[in-house]
Amino acid sequence: MMIKILLGTILLAFAIVVPIPTMAEVDISIGISLPPPIVFEAPPDVIVMPDTNDVYVVPDINVDMFFWNGWWWRLWEGRWYRSNYYDRGWAYYNDVPSFYFDVDPGWRGNYRDHNWYGHRWNYERIPDRQLQQNWKSWNNSRHWEQGTWGIQSYQPRPQQQIQELRHQRQEQYQKRPEVQRHQQQIQEKQRQPQVQQPQQQHSQPREQQHQEGSEQQQHQPQVQQLQREPQQPQEERSQPREQQHQEETQHHQSEGRPEGGDTEHRR
Repeated sequence: MMIKILLGTILLAFAIVVPIPTMAEVDISIGISLPPPIVFEAPPDVIVMPDTNDVYVVPDINVDMFFWNGWWWRLWEGRWYRSNYYDRGWAYYNDVPSFYFDVDPGWRGNYRDHNWYGHRWNYERIPDRQLQQNWKSWNNSRHWEQGTWGIQSYQPRPQQQIQELRHQRQEQYQKRPEVQRHQQQIQEKQRQPQVQQPQQQHSQPREQQHQEGSEQQQHQPQVQQLQREPQQPQEERSQPREQQHQEETQHHQSEGRPEGGDTEHRR
């Protein structure tokens, strides 16, 4: 019995420590698979990409992972994902980040050769802690651009050339088979009819609305009657015209002057 318990404990510990690569994560809200995790023994170092607006890349892995504007970015199977962490929390990003077309596609060879188009590239490896503490101030002061990204005797490219390169890279990106497959998946999903769920909690059925409307109409006459009731004492204080005429006649008779007396006196 003790041996079975011991073996079960060992298997459980092994399952917790060693990740299972066949388990696929899915973003339930959109139904798109999430990229498999990348195991790092320690927080990764990054280098800054020349001719970019402070785009950092992880050079020691065989997948494209960037840091830009406070987010970690990852390209996988033609889809983009971003996270606040380099090793977890990836979420699907339904677009291409604007920085990507500034990244030179041949940067890995340049990194390996310490050469940037004929110029010595003395790049600096930046630890993760230093990156998190300084990336905002570096961006505001244009720290890396002022130092020409560690490239000797290098002049930044003219703006027109930068725009032409961005356009060329965008066209090449759209021709990638994995990107085209992803675009087809998006188009097929957009063609599918959207099924709207009834909002029972926020809207009342028509029969109940009709019943409440009828009840409101039944209460309206009572409200009008209540508004008329205060006017009844005023009607009691006013006398009818016939009663006023009788009182006036009695008053003239008490004075000894019959009605029409003035006319007989004039005769």
